[in-house]
Amino acid sequence: MTPAPPPARAARATLGVLALQGDFAEHVAALEACGATAIEVRTRAQLEAVDGLIIPGGESTTIARLLLAFELMEPLRARIAGGLPVWGTCAGAIMLANEVTNLDRPPIAAMDITVERNAFGRQIDSFEADLDIAGIAGAPFHAVFIRAPVITRTGAGVQVLARLTDGRIVAARQGRLLATAFHPELTDDRRVHALFVAIVEEAVEHAAAPAEGRRA
Repeated sequence: MTPAPPPARAARATLGVLALQGDFAEHVAALEACGATAIEVRTRAQLEAVDGLIIPGGESTTIARLLLAFELMEPLRARIAGGLPVWGTCAGAIMLANEVTNLDRPPIAAMDITVERNAFGRQIDSFEADLDIAGIAGAPFHAVFIRAPVITRTGAGVQVLARLTDGRIVAARQGRLLATAFHPELTDDRRVHALFVAIVEEAVEHAAAPAEGRRA
């Protein structure tokens, strides 16, 4: 008797990087280095086509304005409400927060965190630090901070992933949402990108699973 063929493997996840402003090209390269399929996202159709999204570092006020100008703010909020995994780095983390100091446009307001913009000062005050990040094995992660924010409050459903030696929070996760105050795309260490790829792939597998299996 011929054995049954193995079940078909789920389609490969497609990750998007918001490409309105900021260092989106570096994120695309980092995702591809992890073996992921990555595209730049500038339109609603592209947003609807991805299984996960990175909001890159850049200028948070500019990103906020462009999300409104390109009519992407409400579609993005809707997709996040529907379970889309999103990772915000630096300015992207600011955009994900539901409370931000000194931002002249509303953020996406998806994560139960408060973020302080430019918490470490001007560009000249940028720095690097080694971080122990929950969920990432191996040596400390060498993080690059450029006009970085800091997370000053986390809600009950938010997991703190990393702190500086002075205790300030620089990485957090809430379900499928990830926020980092630093720029992993500016290093050759792809472990944080690999973590986000795993979050996206898990979400895709969950969505593809039969409803009976999800209720089990």
